[in-house]
Amino acid sequence: MTVIAFVNQKGGCSKSTSAVHISCWLSRKGHKVQLLDADAQRSSSIWLTSMESNSIPTTVLQSPDELLEQIPPLAQECDYLIVDGPAGLSEASRAILFRTDLAVVPCQPTGLDLQSASDAVRLIKQAQSVRGDAPKAAIFISRAIKGTKLLDEAISLLSKTKEVTILKTVIHQKQAIADTFGQAATIWDLAGRPATESQREYERLFKEILGMIK
Repeated sequence: MTVIAFVNQKGGCSKSTSAVHISCWLSRKGHKVQLLDADAQRSSSIWLTSMESNSIPTTVLQSPDELLEQIPPLAQECDYLIVDGPAGLSEASRAILFRTDLAVVPCQPTGLDLQSASDAVRLIKQAQSVRGDAPKAAIFISRAIKGTKLLDEAISLLSKTKEVTILKTVIHQKQAIADTFGQAATIWDLAGRPATESQREYERLFKEILGMIK
């Protein structure tokens, strides 16, 4: 009965990739999981339904009213309801934030993405002011390239953010991750050193996320 939503107004920041991977990770751990796809592109629901071994139910909802009405009953049916939020900070995003327990903002280490994440945090704060500090909120850096100045600057800038928790785990950009959608797979289904490194990063990230809702 825990709702975890991945939100950010900017596309390509790893919302869908994160939502699919945490759904499959939780399912592999024996939890009952459902995925709610609120993105117009429907990437996460298409991804999950294309996986032969997948047994995770998916629901596609995009209107704010449907999201407000349907998230609570959907959450009642599972241990974890994972929400893949829409691109753009729309009324649908607001509806999700009024129903989620934890909002997670993936952020690439670029100036434009950091500004986009800042806008998402502002929307989260608005929801918290109405709900009494819910939802909890976290940011993590995604699609980072090791050893770059951009990554170091992003970490330094985010470390000054007081409104949300900055997760320690960084998900580094790898071709193995980019290949997963096309292969109807997750990183745990792929072999090779890059895939293994990404598996470890996602494991650490998801443990951090779960640690926030205990």
